Amino acid sequence: MKKTSIHIFIVLFISATILGSCREKDRPENNLTVSIDPQKYFLECIVKDKFTVSSIIPPGSNPESFDPTPSQMVSLGKSKLYFKVGYFNFENVWIKNIQDNNPRMSIIDCSTGITSLDEEHSHDCTHHNHGGHSGADPHIWSSPATARIMAQNMYNAIIKVDPDNKEFYKENLDNLFTEFNKTDSIIKSHLDRAKGKSFIIYHPALSYYANEYGLEQYPIEFEGKSPSPVQLKELVDLSKAKDIKIVFVQQEFDVNNAQTIAKEINAKIVTLNLLSYNWNEEMIKIAEALASE
Repeated sequence: MKKTSIHIFIVLFISATILGSCREKDRPENNLTVSIDPQKYFLECIVKDKFTVSSIIPPGSNPESFDPTPSQMVSLGKSKLYFKVGYFNFENVWIKNIQDNNPRMSIIDCSTGITSLDEEHSHDCTHHNHGGHSGADPHIWSSPATARIMAQNMYNAIIKVDPDNKEFYKENLDNLFTEFNKTDSIIKSHLDRAKGKSFIIYHPALSYYANEYGLEQYPIEFEGKSPSPVQLKELVDLSKAKDIKIVFVQQEFDVNNAQTIAKEINAKIVTLNLLSYNWNEEMIKIAEALASE
């Protein structure tokens, strides 16, 4: 074979291999979908490069009022597994539609094994009785203990569809658990220095965090709506009585009422991104804020 022919053969072979790899990556059996980026982080830590992981909810969106677009539904249809958080309205509203349109795709509930906490009354922590709408708090990833259960559920699902790589996934899961333990230790070290164990938050999204670490969460929202002047005054009075100095605000929510309360009680506003891919940083940030006052 002439050198020119050899060269052409090599080029064609490499091109075909690359094209084949791209097509292989786009095949449903190599795609996984999650609802939010914290899940994406957990799952990518477990599967590494064995699968491509995508999130449905884009950064900056509110998952509790989110509706998937047609293109997102099409993208979801290319997945082998869909990992839902468990309590988001859009997941439960769209679940039948998702199953009907993607009969070969399995849906994994990451909340399996997690004791749900109501947004108004969570176990072992006191909530302001004017906060949140009724029902389970969907933010189950917002503590190391619940994140660990979510990751275990992900691992259990992955080894069923890819049992040949079980040991690979188990090693990665163990490494992720080590990170959870490290994050938990850092959080506890900060909270040990915190003068207060209470905080205000615009939307009651830290029920599981408060429950795990014995904190008190006082939401500004009243049944999913902005508070009335009377409710704001009650919250201000309560905050002064408890000497609360931190007001958390999720970046996807309006900050006006939070600023009003913070000014009245001379508290610091701390913006949180609970949908961040950098899950551990956000968890530690909460404890750091409480310890700074």
